[in-house]
Parts: sequence; C-alpha cells; structure tokens
Amino acid sequence: MTAYEYRVVPAPKRGVKERGLKTGEDRYAHALQGAINELGAKGWEYLRAETLPCEERHGLRGRSIVHHSVLVFRRATAQAAPATPVAAEPMASPQGKQGLSASRDEMPAASRAVPSAREAQDIPDRPAPQVTAKSGD
Repeated sequence: MTAYEYRVVPAPKRGVKERGLKTGEDRYAHALQGAINELGAKGWEYLRAETLPCEERHGLRGRSIVHHSVLVFRRATAQAAPATPVAAEPMASPQGKQGLSASRDEMPAASRAVPSAREAQDIPDRPAPQVTAKSGD
C-alpha cells in the first residue's frame, strides 16, 4: 500500500490579468491553473478543492464562522509502507458445524489445542448467584 503526504494551500482569492482573458471567470481560472501547475511541477498531485468553515475572532470578544477555499494535493512518500500482517487460517469447526467457535461442552478436551483462560489459571467454575425478589419494591 502506498503512503501519501498531503499539502493544503489556500485557493487564489482573485484572478490574474493575462492578455486575452476578458472575464473575471477566465482570470480566476487562469490563477487557479497557475497554482495547480506550480505545485504539480514540484511533484504534488492535485486531489480536490474544498470549502471549509473556520471560527475566527473579530475584535476583543467577537467570533464568527468564515468559510475558506483550499486546494488539496498529495504525493507518495519515499518511506516503505509497513508490511501487512498475514491473517492466520480459521480453525475448522467440529463435526462440520458452522459458527465462530465451539463451546467447551461440544468439543472434547483432548482435541482442544490451547486451554481456555479459566483452565490455564485453574479457576473452578462457580454457579451464577441466586437472584431473589425483595418485597416492597
């Protein structure tokens, strides 16, 4: 699996004048294209543009929510990705039954490879406590 590093930069606020670009929309598209191409030349792959809310302070005590437009880029890191652990094969269920595991009563103790935690600690089975109803509740 490839690991990535990300870079987020503010989107241009206004267009750039260029010969042949008459409308504000064309000028803004040219500014945006310049920002994307500049980082693309440095090895960053453009992913998307996002508009995200940000709480900003105004004056001494005032706060307001302002939305900022940002450009998101990524590039593959030079680090080797950690090896993916290999899962062990599931154990076969006894007598062809489907399910997660067999209980202690269904499977003979001789065929179990690993003792349960209770058996390993030699803790005897205890009966469940008796629940009695109190009168006057």
